Amino acid sequence: MTDQAHVADVFLQESIRAFQSMKKLGDQAFAQTSELSFHQTLDEESNSLEVIIKHMHGNMLSRWTDFLTTDGEKEWRDRDSEFEGERHSREELLALWEEGWQVLFATLQTLTAEDVLSLVKIRGESHSVLQAIQRQVSHYGYHVGQIVLLCKHWASHDWQTLSIARGQSKQFKPKL
Repeated sequence: MTDQAHVADVFLQESIRAFQSMKKLGDQAFAQTSELSFHQTLDEESNSLEVIIKHMHGNMLSRWTDFLTTDGEKEWRDRDSEFEGERHSREELLALWEEGWQVLFATLQTLTAEDVLSLVKIRGESHSVLQAIQRQVSHYGYHVGQIVLLCKHWASHDWQTLSIARGQSKQFKPKL
């Protein structure tokens, strides 16, 4: 394997790890969230968990279906409807969440180091596979952050931290 192929392979594996980490954060946040909280918003201009899940699901299906061969913005996607609350049940929403991630991971598992510098289109604009993946890492990270914030807000004092708890950092510092 050439150095360039090795770097591309490491990039793909690290991208998968980053997406797995994001999904895990979302899963852990949803586990602390009531059915009602999936439909609440902070204000009239904010998105609910339901809307964020629907948007991520639509984006994942569109971007990762036939990733190397068709534009990432599919004709069948109705992006505007993703931002309408429909009162899906918690189970329906978590099924959409899982389906989107399954499509993403299935596609990433098929990519090779040789694919990383090839070109794909998103809304008619050319991107290297590397750029397209990084674009989605950023996009999904943004939304998972929103999910964690909302779940934490709705859980309030019942929230169990997903990282190092306040005042606990010293326990995780390496001893010299």
